[in-house]
Amino acid sequence: MKRIDFLKQVALLLAGSAFLPKLKFLQDSNFTELRNGVGIFTMQGGTIGWFTTEDAIVAIDSQYPDPAGNFISGISNFGGGPEKVLFNTHHHGDHTGGNSVFEENSYQIIGHANVPDLMRMSAEGSDNQPTVPGTTFEEQYDMDMGNETIHAKHYGPAHTGGDSVIWFENANVAHMGDLMFNRLYPFIDRGGGALIANWITTLENVVSEANSDTQFIFGHGNPEFGVTGSGDDLLHMRDFLSHLMEYTRRGIAEGHSKEELMDIESFDEFPNFISPSDFLSLSRNVDVAYRELTEEE
Repeated sequence: MKRIDFLKQVALLLAGSAFLPKLKFLQDSNFTELRNGVGIFTMQGGTIGWFTTEDAIVAIDSQYPDPAGNFISGISNFGGGPEKVLFNTHHHGDHTGGNSVFEENSYQIIGHANVPDLMRMSAEGSDNQPTVPGTTFEEQYDMDMGNETIHAKHYGPAHTGGDSVIWFENANVAHMGDLMFNRLYPFIDRGGGALIANWITTLENVVSEANSDTQFIFGHGNPEFGVTGSGDDLLHMRDFLSHLMEYTRRGIAEGHSKEELMDIESFDEFPNFISPSDFLSLSRNVDVAYRELTEEE
């Protein structure tokens, strides 16, 4: 992908993830407690996860400034204390655009080591400089909060080059960030380090580390299926990505051009995947798969 095209795609994310208004369940501010002090917050942007104890508040992803403010003003209804932590699952603006609001409210911001540079690259040419994580890690970051042990783990390049899964060990809940677009055609950020082949492996590895009771939080979801689910949903996403790569690989072997392969709206095998906008479409997914398989930039 040409750099200008990459920046245009990132600009859409920073401007509000153009597809979000069509996902009605994300339009209103909403707190939902899942279990053991872990819950989700939905408004505008990638799903915020949260955990509270008598001593601390832990948030996962920050959406945008307005929803970040709503989250911070509302989370006190569920408890919390003086220690405040925000994890960024990756660098995209609909997950990090509210970082400055969290920082102003004394949250320590943590993310994978690649996230700060990817955020700065995405903001090139903008007057607004991003609030990046001040604490970073390469493979795993662990912390104890009251009766909960939290692990932030990087599995290699997948949706981007800086994705993390945030595990709540005792609650048995894991926040996937945008490693999970539940029955939505995903954004595959090749310019930001995405690698579909390892995304497939990552989903398999996460499921192997979970159990049948693990509850997963997703970055985005088809309204019919929601933003929480089980390991079966991760494997369904794995199967979609595998099919995407096989479709593209077979088409290349048969001599089809990228444009010919991109002339597709859906896979019959995955009828529940939806395309809320041209930005999130099967055609764009094929484009990235083609470039990954042919090493085309």
